[in-house]
Amino acid sequence: MREIHVIGIGAGDPEQLTLQAVRALRSTDVFFVLDKGEVKSDLVQLRRDLLEAHIPEGSYRVVEARDPDRDRGAGGAAYSPAVGDWRSARADVFERLIAEELGEDESGAFLVWGDPALYDSTIGVLEELLDRGTVPFAYDVVPGISSVSALVARHRTGLNRVAGPVQITTGRRLAEGFPEGVDDVVVMLDAHQAFRRYADQDIDIYWGAYIGTPDEILASGPLAETAPRIERLRAEARARKGWIMDTYLLRRNPKGQ
Repeated sequence: MREIHVIGIGAGDPEQLTLQAVRALRSTDVFFVLDKGEVKSDLVQLRRDLLEAHIPEGSYRVVEARDPDRDRGAGGAAYSPAVGDWRSARADVFERLIAEELGEDESGAFLVWGDPALYDSTIGVLEELLDRGTVPFAYDVVPGISSVSALVARHRTGLNRVAGPVQITTGRRLAEGFPEGVDDVVVMLDAHQAFRRYADQDIDIYWGAYIGTPDEILASGPLAETAPRIERLRAEARARKGWIMDTYLLRRNPKGQ
């Protein structure tokens, strides 16, 4: 039976790997890396650098494949079907990789940014592939340090306050309204900077981009004062690199409610 490891590799710093992740890396024969195109080629290089930092050279193979394009323009009722189509296209790629590149007595691995359980599709794609029944394999999941944990650590703060809840959501959801009953909100996958609509409220923001990498950028402070700076930093970074990965914590002050 082929074995697949889904390994959380943290937000980008090779030193953030857990001991369990390092053991999983060292037991892997073939690493599957999805290439998102020339603009994001440094994401592939970061994975290679991580492997070189923790595994003896020549003890593994790296197989790259092009990640299917996703319909980023789909919204409303079309959003979920578009994501489903993209996951199925990914399952096609996974199926080919496992069937053609992994021997029946070998182990393969997918390296997942942050934690595989938080806004990542790898587990769902593997489950869809298992449901097809075309390529038998077993898999396990190794948790990783998420960008959320790395963000608050870099800002030297916590996710929640005493006895208070914290909610993790997306930019798409935040644009629909600030979550009710929650004062601490972590926002991921925000391509349109939805935080701007709350700049007139008494809210602090803790923002970070490329967290854990040499390109890391941090900004924090009252949202009304910090939002313009974040917009500028974000635009400059995107122009320089061609892509951006960022996340942030919004902290609403009780006196402002």
